[in-house]
This record gives sequence, C-alpha cells and structure tokens, in this order.
Amino acid sequence: MASVAVAPPPGARVPPDLVFTEAREERPIGLGAALGGRPALLLPVDYTCGNVCDPMVSLSAAALRATGLRPGIDISLILVGLDPRDGPPAARALLDRDGAGAALGEGVRALVGDQATIERLTGALGYGFIRDPGADAIAHPAASLLLAPDGRLARVLSPLAMNGRDLRLAIVEAGEGRVGTLADRFTLLCYGFDAATGLYTPLVRRLLVAAALATFVAIAGGILILSRMRRRRGA
Repeated sequence: MASVAVAPPPGARVPPDLVFTEAREERPIGLGAALGGRPALLLPVDYTCGNVCDPMVSLSAAALRATGLRPGIDISLILVGLDPRDGPPAARALLDRDGAGAALGEGVRALVGDQATIERLTGALGYGFIRDPGADAIAHPAASLLLAPDGRLARVLSPLAMNGRDLRLAIVEAGEGRVGTLADRFTLLCYGFDAATGLYTPLVRRLLVAAALATFVAIAGGILILSRMRRRRGA
C-alpha cells in the first residue's frame, strides 16, 4: 500500500498521444484532443467503486458548477478508469449514477483504456495504485489532478474537500491568463496554494510583512525629511 500515492515527477505532463475510448460514443479519442486546449480536472477512478469514487465524481462536478466557469469551454472534467476490465457501459453507469453527465453535459468525458495506456498515463503523473485481489478492487489515491491546457500537471487537489472558490482560483492559475476575469487574477495575488491541505489560503504573513516594510519605509522617509527641514532652518 506504500505505493498508493501521488508523487509527480518534476515537469509532470500527460502524454497527448495516448488514445482512450470515450464512453458515451464509444469512439477513440486522443488525450490531447480530450483536453482541447483548455484546463482539465483529471480524475482517475474505479468505475465500479461506489464507496469513494462516486462521491469524488459528484463533489468534483458540483465544485465545477460552483466555479461559475463554463464546462466544456473554460474547463473540462475528464474521468479515466483505472481498471482495464471496465468498459464504456461501466463508465456511463457511473455518470448516470452520480449525475455528473447531466450536470456538466459535454463538459465531462469518461475514458476507458487498456492496461498499457492506463499505466503510461498514471506513470507520467506519478499516480500510484494497485489492485487488491482479495477485495477485487482498485486501491488508489483520492486525488484530482488539475492539468494546464498543454497537459502539464498544475495542481493535485482533494476532490473530497473541494469548493468552487478554490477550484476557480486553481483553474485560473492553470489557465495562464486565458480563463477567468481580471478580478480572479487580483485575488490570486492575495491567496496562496497550501499543498498540505490542497486549498488556497490568504497570504496573511506575506501581507503583514509587506505592510510592516511599507510602514518602516514611510517612517524612515518621514524622519529623513524632518531632519533635512531642521537643517535648512538652522542654516
């Protein structure tokens, strides 16, 4: 179980040439085409798992809707099955069961692939999982992988502790100026990403340090001006 973790290598990026099967239309699609030049929330799941994967998908879909961004235009949710035995029907069943398909429409894609394709994708992202033969299930991290438009791994987020505000900020940051508003970009100047919690938190310490430095400079400047004025009067 020690291998069940997310440990992305430096510069982690998804291979755009990987070809999966899109579950709705049961047609092949390249991962680069699935990204479509926009940020994407990649969620590795076990399509037949109703314990953790179902809440992960439903909470991710709800958080995406709460961002106010347009699914399928500004951001996409891409599900990737970790079990090569699960075909398109299992993927469609999960979308129907969790309501993600109805909630996001064309903004969500459910992909299935063979063992080699799945392992190449997860290996590139440092996403470790194993099969538990005793339970006939997949043990895998509960993590959402936020991808930049070029397929680069931008953030690892917790789908079980995700909210619309934090997800929007992460998407705006990953979108490199092509997603979100000017107000979002100003907000990013005042917020920082906490890797331990997977959330954005106000940079209180930085703001306090900056304010202290500004106060010091103002006081020092005032003293210098008063000193010069006294010297002029004395002269």
